[in-house]
Amino acid sequence: MGGILSQSQVDFYRENGFCVVDGIFDTELVEKARSVVDGLLSSTDLASVAEAEPEDGSKARRIWAPTSRDELFAGIAEDTRLLDAVEQLIGPDIVLQYSKLNVKPPRVGSVVEWHQDFAFYPHTNTGLVASLIYLDDATRENACLRVVAGSHRHGLLQHESGGHFVGKVSSPADAGLDDLTVIDCEGSAGSVVFIHPLLLHSSEKNLSDMYRRVFIPSYRAADALPIYYGPHAAHNEPTAKLVRGSAARAVRSEAGLWQLPIAAAEFNSLYQVQEGSHLSDGTRSSTGYFSHEAGAKDTSSASM
Repeated sequence: MGGILSQSQVDFYRENGFCVVDGIFDTELVEKARSVVDGLLSSTDLASVAEAEPEDGSKARRIWAPTSRDELFAGIAEDTRLLDAVEQLIGPDIVLQYSKLNVKPPRVGSVVEWHQDFAFYPHTNTGLVASLIYLDDATRENACLRVVAGSHRHGLLQHESGGHFVGKVSSPADAGLDDLTVIDCEGSAGSVVFIHPLLLHSSEKNLSDMYRRVFIPSYRAADALPIYYGPHAAHNEPTAKLVRGSAARAVRSEAGLWQLPIAAAEFNSLYQVQEGSHLSDGTRSSTGYFSHEAGAKDTSSASM
C-alpha cells in the first residue's frame, strides 16, 4: 500500500471526520470525466440517466450509479491511488458500496441539507468512507461541501420529524454542535474530500455561474454489513463489489443505538426525502435509487 495520505492527514481525519487531499487526480483525467458527464447529460431522455432539478427540468442535479454508466468512472472508483488512501482510513479489505455524481448546475444547483450518510444506511460498524472527487474547482461561491468538524464523534444524530425519517438535521446548533466548527471544504478540480459516515455535512444552492460537479464513490470495510434493507437502502447490495483485499468471514459490530431510516413514504433520493416531495409523489421512478435495476450502462467513453 502506498502512502497517499500523510500521517498528519490521517490523524486529521480521525480527529475531525474529514480531510481534503489535493492532487490525487490530474487535469487530463478530470477533463475526461467532465466530458463523460456532458455526454451522459446530452441524452434526449434525461430522466433515464439523472434526477432533474425541480426549478429547471432540463438540468440534472444527480447522475445515478455513474460507475455502471461509463467505464471511466468505474476505473476511477478502483484507481490504485484512491484505494490506497481509502485503505489508510478503513483498512485493507474494501467494498465499493455505491457511486453517484452530484451536478450542482449554475444558478440552480439544489441544496443538500445537513445530514450524516450513516443515517440513510446504518451498518454493523462505522468503517465506511465517502470520497468526494471535485470535477470543478469548488469554493464557497459555487457551493462547496460544508462540514461540522468533529461531529462524527457525537454519534448518530436525530434525522426524524413527526416520528418519520426526513433525512436531515435542522442545523448544527439544533443538534448541540458549535456553529464555529463549520468548515468550507474548498478544493481545486481533482481534489478529493474523504468523509466519515457520521460527519454532519451539507451544501448550499449554487448561485454562481459555475458548475460544481463531484463524483462520489463510497466504500465500506468488508466486515461492515448493512443492518437495514428497506426500499431505499437495499438497492446498494446487488452492485456492491469487493475492490481490494478479501471478503469478510466475520462481521465487526460496534455498540450503539442506530435509528432505522423509516420514512413516511418510499423515496427515490436524499433530495426527495429532505424536501418532502416523496409525500406528494408516491411513484417510484425508473432512475434514482433503483437505477441498477434497469441495467443502465454506457460504454461509449474512452478508457482511462
